[in-house]
Parts: sequence; C-alpha cells; structure tokens
Amino acid sequence: MKRFSPRLRRLARDNSGVAMLEFAFAMPLVLMIGLYGIETSNMALINLKISQIALGLADNASRVGAIDSSQIEQLREIDMNDVLDAVRTQGKSINLTTYGRVTVSSLEADSSGVQRIHWQRCLGKMAGSNYDSTYGVATNALTSNAGTYDPNAGVNTASSGDNSALRPGPLAVGPAGGPVLVGMGDSAAEAVTAPASGGVIFVEINYKYQPVVGNWLFGQSRIHYIASFIVRDNRDFSQIYNPSPAITTANKLTCDKWTA
Repeated sequence: MKRFSPRLRRLARDNSGVAMLEFAFAMPLVLMIGLYGIETSNMALINLKISQIALGLADNASRVGAIDSSQIEQLREIDMNDVLDAVRTQGKSINLTTYGRVTVSSLEADSSGVQRIHWQRCLGKMAGSNYDSTYGVATNALTSNAGTYDPNAGVNTASSGDNSALRPGPLAVGPAGGPVLVGMGDSAAEAVTAPASGGVIFVEINYKYQPVVGNWLFGQSRIHYIASFIVRDNRDFSQIYNPSPAITTANKLTCDKWTA
C-alpha cells in the first residue's frame, strides 16, 4: 500500500480529464439543440419553397393561354400541362410530386355572381383526405360538391358542336361536411370569390414533410398552402380547349389521376 500511496495521491490531484468529462455530459444537449436547429431551418425553407410554388402556379395559370384573332384568350390543356410541368421542376429537390398533391381549380362566376368550381387539374401521387382538395371538388352534381369528381367538367366532349355548357361545375359552397360558403376558403370571412363574369385560379398544395433527422423530433407533419390570382386577361371561360390536333388528350392532368 505504501508503494501505491504516491500514485493514488497524484491521481487524486489530477484534473486533466475534467473538460472531457464536462463535454461528455453536455454533448447530448448540444446535439439535440443542433438537430433541432437543422430540422427547424429545413422546415422553414421547405415552407417558403412550397408557398412560392403555389403563388407562381396560381399566377401562371391565371395568365397563360393562346390569344385568338378577336383578342380573346383560350386556355388549353397543353397550357395547363406546361404550368404544372414548371411545378415539377421547382419541386424536384423536395420530391413534391411524390410526397405531395397539387390541385388547381378554376373558380368562376356568371354575370349575377353565382360562384362555381368549373374545372380542376391535379398533380402528385399523395391521396386521401389530407391531400385531396379540401375546398370543394368539380363534381358531376351542379348544385353542390357532394357528387364525384368529373374529369369532363369544363370540357367539350362532343364530336361536333360544343357541349361544355352542360358541365358548368358545381356551386362553390365549401367542402362536403364543412361550413357552407360562397366561394373557396376555410371560412366565410376568408372565402375567395370570383368577380362577376370572371374567374380566379385557386391553387392548393399539400405536402408530406420529409424530415432530416426523423419524425421523432416534430412528428409527422403536413405542409399546406393555398394561393389565388384573378384571371386578368380577356379569357374565354366556356371550357378548357384542346384544339386539333389534340396532342394532349391522353395527358390531361385531371384529378382522377395520381401521377408525378
């Protein structure tokens, strides 16, 4: 014991490992704060990106189209495919079309101001109540949104002539089972309405957030954004055109499809 006593005394006085010990105790807390900061920053950036995609899509869809000789704009299926293809490109880094759902609605009003969801186009693979449209559906029922989605709403399906007026879209009264509205929105005070004899492009994006460090930090999150723009050109609201040759007939991005 006498032989080991000097060594034991030196060991008792040795404090060279104190900093390492303190770091070992503090490291879990520092790691948690760091991971929280990374996840929060990533979520903020993705929120910003999705909000900008929604705004850009609504703006583009409200202005795109072909102007005919009488200076009237015709919105075509190929135009909608183009603006939704831009969404694919913008959302590629976050796999928006794989983990999200984009719904474009044409909210239109007749000369007396009656609000109808004339037609809708969609993009994205996610389905279900959290991802499909929550503001009303272009159905085959003309007085409410209680019917099933009608891919031919706002489309001329006649081999000759024009029968698009037979599918004007349902009244915009809010989502089925929700509050009765006039227009599209979460409440009567926030509902978006189209001007008389005009239209509004209403965009809804729902995205299943893909975390950096796992769901254990924030849980499963869904990012939700809407945007709307008034159609500012002299647009023909009778239908979405698909002029001959109908090169996009097989690629209509109707909401009965879940494609990326």
